[in-house]
Amino acid sequence: MPHTNLKSWTIRYNGLFDFDGLYQLMTDWCKNYGYIWREKFYKHKIPSAKGAEQEMSWVLEKEVTEYIEYTFDIYIHVWELSEVEVSSGIGKKPLSSGRIEILIKPILGWDWQKKFGGSRFANWLGKTYEKLYSKDLESKWGDQLHYRALNLQNLIKKFLDMQSKKHEYKGYLGED
Repeated sequence: MPHTNLKSWTIRYNGLFDFDGLYQLMTDWCKNYGYIWREKFYKHKIPSAKGAEQEMSWVLEKEVTEYIEYTFDIYIHVWELSEVEVSSGIGKKPLSSGRIEILIKPILGWDWQKKFGGSRFANWLGKTYEKLYSKDLESKWGDQLHYRALNLQNLIKKFLDMQSKKHEYKGYLGED
């Protein structure tokens, strides 16, 4: 399947965070936008004196049209992970402490059904279609995917309290 890698987004955070809440936020975002969630791998290394280390990789896929597919490769790496209880106005709340890095890599794919594969004529037809509609592929579909990735990045940053509560492109795709 031909594809185009768009700009990747990296989020780095050090401190207290709700790891379960972050996981829930990302799975909810995935469900809300109709993505199929697949876990490529999960690694948990034996904790040292500083804490545990975890790595996980997810693939989110969505068939947008009969020809266009959105994919997100998400890689999460956590170091010095330890569980702590923090007192709040409600009572004690379990949180995670550590360093976390999240890489969001959006990929615009086309011809995901492989309609233009196989015979010589089909390959030629597919390449011709790509040349004729390359501006639509990258400007319309690539633009939407770019803003979806930015939306996910901003939600994660808001959850980790890393940025202001507003963003400059709010409403661009007709959503909050």
